[in-house]
Amino acid sequence: MRGQIDGIAEGREGDGSVLTDGQLRQGIELLFFAYRDFTGDPDAVLARRGLGRAHHRAIHFINRCPGITVAGLLDILRVTKQSLNRVFRQLIAEGLVVSTVGASDRRERNLTLTAAGEALEREMSQLQRARVGRAYRAAGPEAVAGFHAVLAGIINETGRDRVLDLVGLDSP
Repeated sequence: MRGQIDGIAEGREGDGSVLTDGQLRQGIELLFFAYRDFTGDPDAVLARRGLGRAHHRAIHFINRCPGITVAGLLDILRVTKQSLNRVFRQLIAEGLVVSTVGASDRRERNLTLTAAGEALEREMSQLQRARVGRAYRAAGPEAVAGFHAVLAGIINETGRDRVLDLVGLDSP
């Protein structure tokens, strides 16, 4: 072993697993820049409506899981109920989301996108799918599989299986 970088074992010389501090920093910085540009396209769409990134995240997962409860969305997004309530109030006022009383538990609120919410989600996701699709095609299928493995490895182990199930990937 060559040592550790911030508590991460680097691997053994010659087996291809040795990581330098520079390689780790490059990967972290690429994640920052990729996230900036990946979210920049929908940010511009949202800004025209006076909405922001928190609204995008809520719209995305309400679209992926129609009828999701507020508690379920809080669990996915890992935000406070107070911050999510501000987002919901605005999405409902803008006519993008409908909140209905739960069928089995009247204390639950089920969230669904309206036709306008679906159109906004489609506009934003088309921009992101185009960007990711270009990168995937340029990198090739093996790189895409490796990228998925890296992203899965970054997700906290305690919630990884649930996330992989939500996005439709098998656990490694």
